[in-house]
Amino acid sequence: MLMIASLSCGLLFGAGLLISQMVQPAKVLAFLDVFGAWDPSLAVVMIAALAVSVPGFMLARSRSRPLLAAQGFWPTRDDIDRPLVAGSALFGIGWGLVGFCPGPALESLATLSPDVFVFVLAMAAGMILRDAWQRARPTARDDGALMRRPG
Repeated sequence: MLMIASLSCGLLFGAGLLISQMVQPAKVLAFLDVFGAWDPSLAVVMIAALAVSVPGFMLARSRSRPLLAAQGFWPTRDDIDRPLVAGSALFGIGWGLVGFCPGPALESLATLSPDVFVFVLAMAAGMILRDAWQRARPTARDDGALMRRPG
């Protein structure tokens, strides 16, 4: 049942990306071009996403456990640290330069565009390098320790 729920969520997310045109880098870049030919339509998408997700998270937080899992995991940290800022900056730079973030990039692989394949390969390489760097650091923390059950 968990697999069906995961597949359904992925399909719904993918459909939302297609409908909102977030898989079109030109649309995203036009949204980010606030001093040029700004296209505010993705702001509407973001507001709609918040309108759906905030009540959903509130409902999930009020439950003792998830519907389809033995336990839930919620982040326990709420501080802003250097890795969070660096990761956010890298995400924003990549999004601003190319017009893709991970979800739309993976969905756009279906276009068979060489540019998309290069982006996804670079994204995967960056993830692999980050994991290798974290494992090599003597002070690396276990990310799993930063999650706990709600309650």
